[in-house]
Amino acid sequence: MSTKIPPPIVTLIFGLIIFFSRSLFPIYSFSNNVSLIFLFFGLIILIIAVRSFKKHQTTINPLNPDQASSLVNSGIFSFTRNPMYLGMLLILMSISFKFNILGGILICFLFKIYITRFQIMPEEEAMEKIFGKDFVEYKNKVRRWI
Repeated sequence: MSTKIPPPIVTLIFGLIIFFSRSLFPIYSFSNNVSLIFLFFGLIILIIAVRSFKKHQTTINPLNPDQASSLVNSGIFSFTRNPMYLGMLLILMSISFKFNILGGILICFLFKIYITRFQIMPEEEAMEKIFGKDFVEYKNKVRRWI
């Protein structure tokens, strides 16, 4: 793997950057409901994805994708190959709408680039080695994010 930082920690760091950089950007206020909607959907997507992994009895440890015992490609995984990272991105967007919309959008974009490069791409390489043609077919059918 290219990274040894667990994605939840990466998400926390990016969330803190969004929060603490708010003084650097103009303030725009949104209804708390917008932030809560993004938070709700982010958490729901994360929970559904984790439950799918548990149901298929495969690892959810993103630092050791080579320990995967099953290719999960049903349920939420039939819409996005990375629902956990999508959930994390939605949570970051929730923080952005609450505290720092302009800076938050920029930081969310950087999060997406970082996670794709240092987490998703190495995971996909590992999945292709483990599951071969099945993963390639899945990858060709389902988008990386949404």
